[in-house]
Amino acid sequence: MGRDAQIRDKPQLPKRLFWDFKYEQIDWVAGYLTVIARVIERGSKEEWEEVIRFYGRDQVVHALKYEIKFLADYAIKEVCAYFSIPKENLLCYTRKQSRPGHWI
Repeated sequence: MGRDAQIRDKPQLPKRLFWDFKYEQIDWVAGYLTVIARVIERGSKEEWEEVIRFYGRDQVVHALKYEIKFLADYAIKEVCAYFSIPKENLLCYTRKQSRPGHWI
């Protein structure tokens, strides 16, 4: 799908996923990283499919592997299973490994 088609179209995602945004003012093209990460962490598999439809599988996988800096551990596990990506290929995973948390 070309950029012009994306501007006219928008993903059919529920407003509840973007409670902290002005939904009608979301720039779906420029804000793709935020949208993809939010849907991966909080959306259903049907909502994942809508993100893939809108952005294309290649762009979603590229964002997951090289651009999205943080995902919760449960989301990393689900992404790896769903897209058949080793966790070591995800930027968010490699960043976590290089920044170990504090112990108590």
